[in-house]
Amino acid sequence: MRIEEADKNFVVDSKIDKPDIVWLSPKDDPMSIHGLWNPKETTDCYLRMPKETADAVNDGIGYLNTHTSGGRIRFKTNSPYIALKAVMPENGTRSHMARTGQSGFDLYRLIEGKTKYYNTFIPHSAGVEAVVDTDGVMRTYTIHMPLYDSVNEVYIGLAENAELLPADPYTYEKPVLYYGSSITQGGCASRPGTSYTALIAQKYDTDFINLGFSGRARGEQNMAEYLASLDVSIFVCDYDHNAPNPEHLRATHEPLYRTYRAKNPDTPIIFVTRTDCHLPCTEERKQIIRETYEKALAEGDKNVYFIDGSTIFDCEFGDNCTVDRIHPTDFGFVRMATCIGEKVGELLEKTR
Repeated sequence: MRIEEADKNFVVDSKIDKPDIVWLSPKDDPMSIHGLWNPKETTDCYLRMPKETADAVNDGIGYLNTHTSGGRIRFKTNSPYIALKAVMPENGTRSHMARTGQSGFDLYRLIEGKTKYYNTFIPHSAGVEAVVDTDGVMRTYTIHMPLYDSVNEVYIGLAENAELLPADPYTYEKPVLYYGSSITQGGCASRPGTSYTALIAQKYDTDFINLGFSGRARGEQNMAEYLASLDVSIFVCDYDHNAPNPEHLRATHEPLYRTYRAKNPDTPIIFVTRTDCHLPCTEERKQIIRETYEKALAEGDKNVYFIDGSTIFDCEFGDNCTVDRIHPTDFGFVRMATCIGEKVGELLEKTR
């Protein structure tokens, strides 16, 4: 017996039986796409940064650049249902990450000024093809795109006679920028909406850009220059996990800060150290990042901030914050969103 036979709640329905459905591209107005690079002009697959730039950084960034972590589709509608079809060439499985987080799409809706989770478009073997019934009330919807998968094409299905309007604008329209490791990318969140970057965005109603690259965020100079070229409200620098050793971190961390600050003299920068206090050299690496922070303060930079990542999982049930002693569970991501988000929220409020 298969689990789907025993429990119908495990059936992944890939049949969309809506006779009045109209399929729309999110690249067309009035829908909007956030968190991705030049999405309305991209032809092959959605990207997080320019292909030529990503390919030049290191051998993994070009591949991971096609993963749509942080990508969101937004619109406002009173359609009694929302359907989604996606063409996804990879659509594989990872042994310690839920497929809904890797390849699924999350549907959130705005209710009384708060963004709330509503449902998930669950992937199947050939991509995603699913429909979610709604209450038919005119609402702003946000669809979070997959954390660890490429998306060649995606279409949104609405009822033929439904109204379609632009989404209500974010409270903070200038995005928060995150640069970091697999954890920043979202591994191993159970859904795209439960990565720590997405949780912070939901709480503070802010746009964001996720440049987390699994195993490949190493603070290279050309990456630093690209980060510095982006117009953002806050820069969260969280790549400690991917620096191969303390020597590499020391050689890149302060130069990345100086490259970024030279082009962005007023943008707040939050330095975050890794959460894995049990790993070798954690204290040494933390001190390297603290030195960048303290040197910046001593030189008169009053817009830098330091978060000790090793304290984030120091809480009741903190031993349940990861799936493998490194990558967070959803509980671990809530802890990260709480600790890092507190500073992000404080800084966003200053920009009002």
